[in-house]
Amino acid sequence: MTESTEPEQTSAPQAAPLPYLERLTVRLATGVAQLDERTRQRHAQFLLAAQRDDGGFAGREGPSDLYYTGFALRSLAILGQLDGPVAQRAATFLAKQLHAQVPIIDFLSLVYSGRLLELAAGVDVFADAASEWRRNVAGALERFRRADGGYAKADEGQSSSTYYSFLMVLCLQLIGQPVVEPDKLLGFVRGRQRLDGGFVELGPMQRSGTNPTAAAVGLQLALGALEPSMRNCVIDFLAEMQTDEGGLRANTRIPIADLLSTFTGLLTLVDLQATETIDLAEVARYVQSLEVETGGFLGAEWDSGTDVEYAFYGLGALALLKTLDANAG
Repeated sequence: MTESTEPEQTSAPQAAPLPYLERLTVRLATGVAQLDERTRQRHAQFLLAAQRDDGGFAGREGPSDLYYTGFALRSLAILGQLDGPVAQRAATFLAKQLHAQVPIIDFLSLVYSGRLLELAAGVDVFADAASEWRRNVAGALERFRRADGGYAKADEGQSSSTYYSFLMVLCLQLIGQPVVEPDKLLGFVRGRQRLDGGFVELGPMQRSGTNPTAAAVGLQLALGALEPSMRNCVIDFLAEMQTDEGGLRANTRIPIADLLSTFTGLLTLVDLQATETIDLAEVARYVQSLEVETGGFLGAEWDSGTDVEYAFYGLGALALLKTLDANAG
């Protein structure tokens, strides 16, 4: 037998998958790009006008904070408006928060906002951070982990939170650190599913909610470990959340829909490839009914004000609906 002279075939190294939040941003940007120019400009101007002198963004009252700044930058990113002076001013605000002691939800906003600025505008907020900061951050987050494998909302909290466990996974992915004992974490979150098919935020609860269900599914998807057996139950639960208004409600005790639940529920059904279980035309009508002519979105039909957080939920819902239209075509 003669030796082959053919060159040895080697497979190219596989690129690491994008973190969950970055994948979501790409998906939403694709959908937003299909909105008409007038709609995009209206909401872009609303968001740009909301930036404070310190470079950050605020809620409906109070000073700039990381939470609202994160939503504003996410919205500007999917609109293709996160660049130039806007990005530089936001980076200045974020840099001043690097050494502040903040809740985990604000820290996630800081990390993701910094990542967005790097990707969209080439601004590295963490350029001067110590070389070990990612590992140090991951170690610090472990103080929130509880014996059941989940993560609590705060240092002193004893009960693991479905939502905050999801946030921890997102944060660890963004800083390129591994999730500790992922199988135990998955066991924890799967234990939060209830007989109605949805998931609860805290252990003692029996009535599921749209938003903890979205968080539980998102956590499993982020780890690439969604159990097929729970898919149909989740789909049935979310389908029951659509109201006569067209949007989705937070839980069965609340008779009216809201924009947050509509976005998270729609996103989950898109991820589960089950949007046929709700009336998408009615969802679109509901979201559009909350859109304000001067930019931004109301949080629900009873709401009377706008903010950058609900601008993101509204734009996100419209983006998902556009993406579904394109796929259907």
